[in-house]
Amino acid sequence: MTSEPMPASGDLAAWNRRMKSVIGGSIPIEFEHVAKDRVVATMVVDHRVHQPFGVLHGGASLVLAESVASVGAGLNCPEGMSAVGQEINANHVRAKRDGTVRAVAVPVHIGRTSQVWTIDIRDEEERLICISRCTLATVPRE
Repeated sequence: MTSEPMPASGDLAAWNRRMKSVIGGSIPIEFEHVAKDRVVATMVVDHRVHQPFGVLHGGASLVLAESVASVGAGLNCPEGMSAVGQEINANHVRAKRDGTVRAVAVPVHIGRTSQVWTIDIRDEEERLICISRCTLATVPRE
């Protein structure tokens, strides 16, 4: 976990800087909307996120899914607590060769010790590429 304070919900520039300082420096993810009840980010689909057969790698979709869920969950944590991924699953329903995908994460459950978020990843034509569910534990911030 980064020791920097969490940016405010709507501060997209700060969230995008933060993402680029971690895994977003390797995978082209950009936040479009950050709030406690909905997080949206896009990812460019090109050779950087392809599997060996030239289509979007399922692992890259999971990085995008867990990134949006983690940000949303973090915003819903009480002071002094953080959200960490506990489990993630995905169904990859359509191949994507190039362009952009958009992930929309919404909470299904926000509890005292855990949160569950669902994430739809769609292409530019709103076709479902991947659907994911991410469970996060709420733990003390170190």
